[in-house]
Amino acid sequence: MENNPVVTQMRQLIQLIAKHNHAYYVMDQPSIEDSEYDQLFHQLKALEQQYPDLVQADSPVNKVGGKPLAKFETITHTVPMLSLGNVFNQEELFAFARRIEERLPNQKIQYDVELKFDGLAISLWYENGVLTRGVTRGDGETGEVITQNVKTIRNLPKVLSSDKVAVPRLLEVRGEVLMPKAGFERLNAENEAKGEKTFANPRNAAAGSLRQLDPNIAASRPLAFYAYGIAQCEPNHGLSSMSASLEWLTNFGFAVGERHFICDSIQEVQEKYQQINQERPNLAVEIDGMVIKVDDLQQQQKLGFLSREPRWATAYKFPAVAALTTVENIDWQVGRTGTLTPVARLNPVAVGGVTVSNVTLHNIGEIHRLDVRIGDTVSVYRSGDVIPKVEKVWLEFRPDDVVEVHLPENCPVCSSPVVMPEGEALARCSGGLYCSAQRIEAIRHFVSRKAMDIEGLGDRWVESLLHLDLLKDVADIYHLHEHREQLLTIEKMGEKSVQNLLDAIENSKKTTLAAFIYALGIRGVGETTARMLANTFQTFDAIRHADLEALKKTPDVGGITAEWIVDFFQASHNLEVIDRLLAAGIHWDAPIAPTRQPLNGESWVITGTLATMGRDDATQMLQALGARVSGSVSSKTKCVVAGEKAGSKLEKAEKLGIPVLDEQAFLALMADYGQA
Repeated sequence: MENNPVVTQMRQLIQLIAKHNHAYYVMDQPSIEDSEYDQLFHQLKALEQQYPDLVQADSPVNKVGGKPLAKFETITHTVPMLSLGNVFNQEELFAFARRIEERLPNQKIQYDVELKFDGLAISLWYENGVLTRGVTRGDGETGEVITQNVKTIRNLPKVLSSDKVAVPRLLEVRGEVLMPKAGFERLNAENEAKGEKTFANPRNAAAGSLRQLDPNIAASRPLAFYAYGIAQCEPNHGLSSMSASLEWLTNFGFAVGERHFICDSIQEVQEKYQQINQERPNLAVEIDGMVIKVDDLQQQQKLGFLSREPRWATAYKFPAVAALTTVENIDWQVGRTGTLTPVARLNPVAVGGVTVSNVTLHNIGEIHRLDVRIGDTVSVYRSGDVIPKVEKVWLEFRPDDVVEVHLPENCPVCSSPVVMPEGEALARCSGGLYCSAQRIEAIRHFVSRKAMDIEGLGDRWVESLLHLDLLKDVADIYHLHEHREQLLTIEKMGEKSVQNLLDAIENSKKTTLAAFIYALGIRGVGETTARMLANTFQTFDAIRHADLEALKKTPDVGGITAEWIVDFFQASHNLEVIDRLLAAGIHWDAPIAPTRQPLNGESWVITGTLATMGRDDATQMLQALGARVSGSVSSKTKCVVAGEKAGSKLEKAEKLGIPVLDEQAFLALMADYGQA
């Protein structure tokens, strides 16, 4: 029996449930989401139903909660405080109703529908109208006596009186202690201002307040009690329905939920559930579902109880914010910029109102942080419109054959090397020119004005050309003239449009080395860096074969950018595309022997609006003289060119004592250097 895998699984679940029961019921510090706990419980319950001979003596299936703490006096409930069964969807709700109808054939059944409060269940005893005892649920059989703390709850009657109904000799009222949302937010704000502990949620705040040994602390907290039932009443109240008994309690001043419905059919119950789920954010208190009860008390009596829960009531939980499932595989997706993203393929699970089968793991660092492996059981979290995410890995359920996940060495799309410089979080495919996953981004960048400047090759053309399978990579642009007839078949692209495009492609072949380097889309190589590379190395071959140290010495090239450049030119697929581009006729003027540039290495900043030229034109003038044009002012800035409406950059320059030129002075300086 000891080695029976079913028993092993039961023992594992029992220990986990006991651990989380203690955290929830005793320490008031839930360590998992309610929906995760429900799944653990249902796993154990299903096993026990399948293997009744193996049920363990200490199974929590027939118990509620955990043992009370020793610091309060404990007492046995005269009427046990049982918990409720749960349903999670319309199918399960209707099955609950069918079971009731089978036990009560040919009877009219009405349902009492109430809010399911997310608080702490307690029992209140009134003897001859006076509150004499307040007890927590505890484990359902035995609870903690918290009478002094209960008496501090402001909306709870301490003495019963009514001019409409007689006060019973003994009344035991069951209900929930909550901290309404407004009070919870106020309490947290006050505590934060005083530098004291804040609470994670209203339930923790309510439970923590009720279970203080000092009643003065409970008295200072904004607690509220909401009644949901009567356990004992002597003499009997004589009422025939659940809804009438709740109404009867309001005669004594008890608060009940702010929403309460009587439904004539289970279909109507489903409608109310959907209504309340939508209204939930606007309610005064936190709820986690609805409670559905057979309204007629005689029918309740006939239906009776299972060992742990009544047959005549169930909790209809709102869509879980967290759920357990298994990781069946982890794939790597390549984005338009070459970023590799790991995606967990899950055994489909309902969470947050949708079925989740895929969830992003963001990057290899997140995989290591979670220590998630293929075959693991994980918690998936989703709330509202939040994208689902893996919250934790259940190491307790890890099988022996889990597979560790490593960053792939080669791109899963194009097989180019995958690179991730030290200090970077994201891995990328180095085949930017070749990789089909990056094709659209690579083409868009390649044809842009500051790159190859192919006017007219916009997104609409590109989409059509991809659809015709004429653009596998950027080098195919220079072979489009071979497919003229196909181009003419594209909708709204007549003879003139096609000719204009082919002319623009032909004209783009004459370029500059800097523009060509920029057009390749090497990560970290912007327009300025491309110009610096061209000025430093003079030829494309020199840049293509430059080593890490030589690249690092280039102005505007840092260590990580140098690594990206080396990685780019080491990817054989990129070199294939480059060779095809050069073979297609892309060329630039041979380098002129460098002369001493008057502004070599100086850092300039342009700010404001220039009247006679664009800032790009001014930037090119400065770069032609060897200056670096920066976007921010620092102590290393040599000079600032200030146009109209220059703002904070001008102020900072004046504060640092950096020379400032207006537009006229700048143009005069450029004329002196032969640039105007």
